Amino acid sequence: MKPMGRRGFLAASTALGAGAGLSAYAAVSAADEDRTPDKNPDIALRDRDLPFIGTEETFTTPTLLKLNSINQDHIAFLEGIGLADLGRRRIGDMDAGGLDVQILSAHTPSVQNVPGQRGIDLAHRLNRQLADGPIAKYPDRFKAFATLPLRSPEAAADELERSVREDGFLGALTNGHIAKKYLDHPDFEPLLARAVALDVPIYLHPGYPADEVFEIYYSTTRSKYKEEYQDYIFSGSGYGWHQEVLTQCIRMITYGVFDRFPELKIIIGHMGEGLPFYYERIVNDMGEPTENSLEKPIGQYFQDNFWVTTSAFPQTELLNLLLKYISVDRVMFATDYPFADIKEQTDWFRGVDLPREDKEKIAFRNAEKLFGMKVPVK
Repeated sequence: MKPMGRRGFLAASTALGAGAGLSAYAAVSAADEDRTPDKNPDIALRDRDLPFIGTEETFTTPTLLKLNSINQDHIAFLEGIGLADLGRRRIGDMDAGGLDVQILSAHTPSVQNVPGQRGIDLAHRLNRQLADGPIAKYPDRFKAFATLPLRSPEAAADELERSVREDGFLGALTNGHIAKKYLDHPDFEPLLARAVALDVPIYLHPGYPADEVFEIYYSTTRSKYKEEYQDYIFSGSGYGWHQEVLTQCIRMITYGVFDRFPELKIIIGHMGEGLPFYYERIVNDMGEPTENSLEKPIGQYFQDNFWVTTSAFPQTELLNLLLKYISVDRVMFATDYPFADIKEQTDWFRGVDLPREDKEKIAFRNAEKLFGMKVPVK
């Protein structure tokens, strides 16, 4: 394979599960640009004392790089942007942007699709490595979501409990389908029950589609229109990821997950993965078909069981639309570091025109409440 240039590296990192948000800033509207600190000095001085908890912040390890990367060039790129750094460089970027705490999660798809004892061992080793390393060294700066061996649901439930009780992890993060099954499948009820018993959330991060879906939806044989990695980006951060998460959310609601587990807490990122745009259509069109099968109106589940993060979508118009449908008490700040710049996103949020009380809720208070944690006193 020919060496990848910068454009290829950007494509590869996005395409292969490194994270979303590499091109998120290109979508910021002209109105938002006028509200950035460099364009408006008054905004630059606004809410400089605002603490931040980042709720979707990605890391990797040599094992994950080998497992989830396509070639050595891709590994070199991911290392180059600091994905594997859990020390001085990451802390420096957090300090520069005023991000007080990162809740770490392993990059997509982590080890969740590794079957059997190998997957169980890899997940346990990864969680222990995180707990004994960066979290022990920087306990005020790093928290974590557990990586789970989801091909073995009972073992995943056990590892969730161990990581929460022994290592102080805050919940778990999943990455799309697990061997063509989503969390509404009966196989995963032991995991959902354990999450409820532990009173911890599950973060639904995007993942790549099954091979058959990829071939039907996201691939073409017309080489003239097919750049290297194009199909992967199309199925990932360019479009498919966000549809995939929203589909899983609707599946969980309509197939009764929250009727069976009414206290289950689910987090989704990227400003709702399209939910604000589709909210009224989902609620209006799916309301009647589910009226007799669900215990509540379909829209109520979004209010009762979901939290949403801003990760990699620093767009004020999207935030405003999200807040039209989802309570400000259920929205949390995130950056998707290192695939998005911390300072650009904290500066953006400082400039958002919301009451200080609401900004504090989004920036850190909602996370403190959900995770039972506190931003360290400076």
